[in-house]
Formats: sequence, structure tokens, C-alpha cells
Amino acid sequence: MFRITWPLHIVKRVAALVVALAVLGVAVPLTYQWVQERQSRCADGVVKKDVRSRPGEQECVGISDGSHVFAPHLREVSRRIEAENDRVAEKGAPYVSVAYMTTFTLTDKDSNSEESVRHELEGAYLAQRRHNAGDLRGSPRIRLLIVNPGSESAHWWDVVDQLAERRDAPDRLVAVTGLGPSTKENKAALRALSRHRIAMVAGTMTATDFHSIDGFVRVAPPNTDEARAAAAFLRREKYRTAVVVQDIAPTNRYANTLGPAFEEAFGDEGGEHRIVADEELTFDSSASTGWENELRHMTGQLCQQKPQVVFFAGRGRHLTHFLDALANRTCTREDFLVVTGDDTSNLTSRELERAYDTGVEVLYTGLAHPDMWQGSAAGKRAVSAATAAKFRDGGELDRWFPHDTRDDGQAIMAHDAVLTAARGAGMAAQWGGEVTGESVGRMFHKMNLEQRVPGGSGFLSFRNNGDPRNKAVPILRLTENKRAEFIEVSAPSGAPPGDGQKERDSPEAR
Repeated sequence: MFRITWPLHIVKRVAALVVALAVLGVAVPLTYQWVQERQSRCADGVVKKDVRSRPGEQECVGISDGSHVFAPHLREVSRRIEAENDRVAEKGAPYVSVAYMTTFTLTDKDSNSEESVRHELEGAYLAQRRHNAGDLRGSPRIRLLIVNPGSESAHWWDVVDQLAERRDAPDRLVAVTGLGPSTKENKAALRALSRHRIAMVAGTMTATDFHSIDGFVRVAPPNTDEARAAAAFLRREKYRTAVVVQDIAPTNRYANTLGPAFEEAFGDEGGEHRIVADEELTFDSSASTGWENELRHMTGQLCQQKPQVVFFAGRGRHLTHFLDALANRTCTREDFLVVTGDDTSNLTSRELERAYDTGVEVLYTGLAHPDMWQGSAAGKRAVSAATAAKFRDGGELDRWFPHDTRDDGQAIMAHDAVLTAARGAGMAAQWGGEVTGESVGRMFHKMNLEQRVPGGSGFLSFRNNGDPRNKAVPILRLTENKRAEFIEVSAPSGAPPGDGQKERDSPEAR
């Protein structure tokens, strides 16, 4: 048999070539994957994801300790949070992490504004500082993580998975706060976080059906309570007739629960206070076109019905269109008072100016206001004086962020949410207790009497379903020179409990 004999040096070269090709066969795909990952990476824990409402655009989604800035207007507050986190790590004292989660990369599909989310993060930072080194010094210390689930919280699942991985050292995550507005995505995130046994404190969620989730409480009153507080105020002011303008968009849980709650709270069997329309005046903000026309056509019905109060159950950005329509009504001699909910606080300065220029008087139930403490006797009883001072002229936030206003209440609500989580961690740590998401969540329901949280929006304790008890609700008026003028403090029961007053609860929430 004929056999070819290769010289040894040729055999070695062929073998080397085969090995090189094999290495390249593995290395090239790995290198491509590495390049792709580097291109999609914004920072440690933060990656680029597609923006749901803007095909072809991407946003940075994930978790930052402040070193990554999700938007330029957040640079100063992110820098301060990063510095405080570094101080906590350097001191070597026991610490846990609390995350602040909401959409920081906003599009026109989000109900919040850049101003509102910046104010939220500033308030969260204040609570971190107060707990770590301020007048409410506590242990364990708090590291604050900034979490962006993307526009419309479209990537909530990705960040929840990341948060679950941070429960162990070195982060020791125990709670997620903020949690954004009342949307189906954010509600799904709540349930997923609960399954991971991470405690949750919502700052501005008010949809009535966001409750009874293990480990979850909120510092904002639900829409039912806001509606009761508004109705109690209107009754005291002798308003007798009202109609409801209702957004029926299926995904707008905020609006869907606000309108029916007001109808139930305002009317009475004797007919002294009543809804005068035969049926709700509705529009659908989820329709791609036409909802503005729906609002314009309502003015004719309002001119016929002549209600003293128009209760607008919709988002703030839709309110401005309704006010434009009402300003151009045919019955110019009829004056209407428009009353609405807390989402009005998310309007930008330009939107507020536009709303005021319509000449229609607008009152709304806010979540908090820096004038609550000094504005009325009820406010003095309902709000911690020491906390209120932090948000007033000359307070810490005024010194740290001198160009930002406080009267939208967003900083106060975020502060109260983070402070609640920090108080829960401190209570869980007492007598050598283990601080976990589960143990912190259980502490929320022990925050009664002397353990109440001294919030800027009111003293905080929680019902079994996670709602705050008889929460103070400020009644606010849109004005020309300020975002909101404080009118008075109301509450679901008519008046909020003060420091030392007996706490009351509604039977259905016990």
C-alpha cells in the first residue's frame, strides 16, 4: 500500500494551524459577544434596553449606587447619594440597602415629569441622610440604590430580577421604595418583589386596588381616602351639586378608581349633596386620536347641568386639555369649580401656567405640601414639626438644592417612603434581630402610637392591607405665582389625627 510520509516540520505546522483555527472558532464568537455586551452596557448593573414607545431608541435600565446618572438633571442628587453610600461603606458599621425605584428616563407616555422625579430622588436622599447621620440617626445605616425600570416601567421584570440578586452581601437589599405611579406594570412589579420577600413602600401610588400584598405599604392615601377627604372639604364649604368627568382608559388604574370613589363619598341619601348628571361624562385617553374632542364636547352638557363642582377623574396632563375646553364654553356666565386628584402635582411649570391661564378655578387633593404644618391647626397636629422644617425655606433641601421647589409634594412623599423603610430596618434590628426584607415588611404593621413614622406628609401608621390610617390630605389651589396654594388639611374621616390623638380606622380595612 502506498503511504505519504510528511516531514516533521510540516506536521507541526499543520497541527498548529488546526489548533489556531479551533481557538479562533471559539474566540471569535466570544469576542463578538463581549463587544456586544460592552456596547449594550451603560455602567455596572445598568444596560441599554429598547424604549417601548420609540422604536429604534434605547435607554439605560438597571440599578446604580449613584455613580451612573440616568438623566442629566439628576446629576447633583446622584452625586450626593454616591458620596453618602461611600461613607456608609467606609465606616464599617452595619448597613443594609434600600432601593428607590421609578422611571427616570421619561417619555411623553409617562405621567411623571422630570421635575417630579428629581424632587422624589432629592427627598429620598434627605431621608437617607437623616437616618444615617441626622436628627433621626438609626442603625443599621442605609445605602440608597437608584433603580430605573425604563419608560412606562417596561423593563420592570429585568430590574426585579437584579434586585432579588442583591439581597445578599455586599448589598443586603431589604426594601424597595418609590415604585412609581399606579400602572399595571408597577403592580406586577409589586407582586414579583413580594414573591422575593423584599419589603416595599410606595410613595405616590394611590389606586384603590393596590393593596393586600405581602410586605407592601404605601405612604400615600388611596383614591378612596382622597375622594372622602375632598368630599368632606366640599361639604364644609357648602357645595351641593357635582358631576364627574371620568377617564375610562383601561390601563389608567388611578383614574378608574378615583371617579367612583368620589361619587360614593359626595352623594347622600337625603339628596342634600348629589351628583346631578344622569351618567358620567367619559373620555378615553388611551385612544390614539379623538379624546381631546370628547373633552370639548362635554362643555355643552356642563352648561346644561350647571353643577357647582366638576370632579375630574384623570391624569394631570389630560386636565390641561379639559381646562382649555372649559375656558371656551358657551355659558360664560356660569362659574365652575374643578376639583381633581394628586396627579396634578406631576404637571410641569409650563403646564401649570397654561392651566392657570384658562381662568378656571382648580382645587386638588395633594399628597403633601410644605405649608401643611404652619398652614392650619389641623396641620400642626397632623405633621411632624421637625420633619416639616426640612422642607421649608432655609431647610436642608433648600440649602442642598436651592433651585428646586417643594410645593409639588414629591420630595416629601419620597422622603416619607424611604424613612418608613429605614424605620422598619431599625425596628427589625432591635434586640439582635436579623434584618431581612421579610422581617422589615413585618415591622410596618408595628408602627403604631410611639412607633409612628414622623413624616412630612403626616404621622404614619398602616392598616393591615398596607394603606395609611386616616392620612392627612392637603387641599390645594392652583395659583399664578406658585405651583399650589395650601388651603387646609382634610382627611377621610374629615380631620386627620394629631400627635397623641387616638388613631381611627375604617371597618373595611381592618
